[in-house]
Amino acid sequence: MSLPSNYLQMLSTLTADGELHLELVEKPMPEPRPDQIIVRVEAAPINPSDQGVMFGWANMAAAKTSGSGRDTVLTAPVPDQAMRIMKGRVGDPLTLGNEGAGTVVAAGDSEYAQSLVGKTVAAMGGAMYGQYRVVNIMMAMPLGPDHTAKDGASCFVNPLTALSFIETMKLEDHSAIVHTAAASNLGQMLVKICQDDGVDLVNIVRKPEQAALLKDLGAKYVLNSSEKTFLPDLTDAIHETGATLGFDATGGGELASTILTAMEGAAARTPGAYSIYGSVKHKQIYLYGGLNPSPTTLSRAYGMAWGVGGWLMPNFLARVGLETTTKMRERVLAELKTTFASHYTDEISLYDALKVDVMQRYYAKSTGEKFLICPQMEG
Repeated sequence: MSLPSNYLQMLSTLTADGELHLELVEKPMPEPRPDQIIVRVEAAPINPSDQGVMFGWANMAAAKTSGSGRDTVLTAPVPDQAMRIMKGRVGDPLTLGNEGAGTVVAAGDSEYAQSLVGKTVAAMGGAMYGQYRVVNIMMAMPLGPDHTAKDGASCFVNPLTALSFIETMKLEDHSAIVHTAAASNLGQMLVKICQDDGVDLVNIVRKPEQAALLKDLGAKYVLNSSEKTFLPDLTDAIHETGATLGFDATGGGELASTILTAMEGAAARTPGAYSIYGSVKHKQIYLYGGLNPSPTTLSRAYGMAWGVGGWLMPNFLARVGLETTTKMRERVLAELKTTFASHYTDEISLYDALKVDVMQRYYAKSTGEKFLICPQMEG
């Protein structure tokens, strides 16, 4: 198959004068090394982690679009305080897109690389918001014969994160999990995993329709944080499940602290458990997202056996090693059309992603909504 001499790649650049630029740039088609393949990218999701690189701390409410087609440019002002936070990326064009899928159209001369030519693969490693992507063969996962690129586009970030939650629980000697923003694509996957694996899961959502969605999936414990009885209801659920581990996608605000308070309240119901230092069992909340950009507020009413920390899936995979990671990837592939199926609100082109009206839709990061960039789609 003959390849074009150039292809389009989306880049995000912060200028020294305080403006963020998202644009499409022509790149020369590379020559793959022996252990590399060239993927014609056909589908790549927009995850919250992708938006962190795309937009940083820019004021997206004041964003504008100029030009059209491959000359489309999205610009947004960056406040002075945000410039100080992002000063390390000034003048550095950043590639975008953590994961995606497509067809292998060329390969290096190693036997395994050549065996992938013509196959549909999922890939991770960044720069997936482009028409083509060179990846190392170890960063690609061949999909099954009945899988499309859209099936496999989101088979790394959300599935491996959800499975890693279970592995973290086992590794750190917990028995049940609390999860926030639980109606997301990731949250729905976690509900199914916990059902299959016999793990109790306490789901926290913000709206009645989100609660209904999870209950339709068979979730037993679903709590609406906007209801007046949220804290006592949460305490009841944690008491029933024994959950002492939480994963919080919101990051900011008081939710992590509220979960710890409920965990302590549940522990206090055990006869003879009272101590001036709180319950003995360690209670841990991991912040793995930033849907709420405000500061994390902790009201320390949960004794001394607790922790709040950051959590990243790549760091965890490095911690558990190749054997565990391989087993998780095999499970994802086997259940790609069931447990780990992703559902998309809309499919957009590279050009569409730079239009203000479209950006405002996916930038909202509404729970349960997910957008798919299709780089081969015309603008």
